[in-house]
Amino acid sequence: MSILSISSPPISSSSFSLSISSTRMPCFNFRVSFPQSQKRGNRVVMMSMEAGVGVMGTKLGMMSYFEENGVVVPVTVVGFKEGNIVTQLKTEATDGYDAVQVGYQRIRDRKLTKPELGHLEKVGAIPMRHLQEFRLQSLEGFDLNQRLVFDELFKEGDLVDVSGTTIGKGFQGGIKRWNFKRGPMSHGSKSHRQLGSIGAGTTPGRVYPGKKMPGRMGGTKRKIRKLKIVKIDKDLNVVMIKGALPGKPGNLLRITPAKIVGKNIPKN
Repeated sequence: MSILSISSPPISSSSFSLSISSTRMPCFNFRVSFPQSQKRGNRVVMMSMEAGVGVMGTKLGMMSYFEENGVVVPVTVVGFKEGNIVTQLKTEATDGYDAVQVGYQRIRDRKLTKPELGHLEKVGAIPMRHLQEFRLQSLEGFDLNQRLVFDELFKEGDLVDVSGTTIGKGFQGGIKRWNFKRGPMSHGSKSHRQLGSIGAGTTPGRVYPGKKMPGRMGGTKRKIRKLKIVKIDKDLNVVMIKGALPGKPGNLLRITPAKIVGKNIPKN
């Protein structure tokens, strides 16, 4: 017969004592300690540092853009709805890191919960669907309810990082998902599009983690780095970025200055 007893510590403590005793073995005492994550200064922030503040946009589609020298460039057209307003400034003293929270895409009040409405009304901002943070090294030059304009942050020729959600493909096989080769399509073949062997037999007797197999494809966050801004049209309020961007038309995109280590972002 074993007896397990746990001594509950005060709320401010970060450890507790564990005692195990048995009729067949002596009593053992263990003391388990955990790091005090309650302190704001020791909070672990799972967010990478940005090279500068960015904006959010909406993917409109792709087209061909003709440069002055006649070169045809495939570009993705990104439009901007009402928004890109600073809704919160997070500082090292209050949140443990410096970041700018930006809202995008105006919606009706009834689409938001009362806590979300209260958060936006605190700074006098309009109701917005999306809120994202940009972690920065300094918050100088930013004010609450400030509107971020794309052509004031970027110019033609700049390199940007664009992230968004890719198009969902559903459950797909290994050929489409991982570009596997198929087997012979003749009548005698019994392996046309099958996956094939997924491991040895008794040893190891299991499938190794990370094995490329059929499964859910797409619908994940993807970042495309160092894309060139080809054209900024102030009249149409759109920007043309070279290359393909994640998602289908109408998808939300996050545009930030391209990270270049040692130039606009520290090496450490």
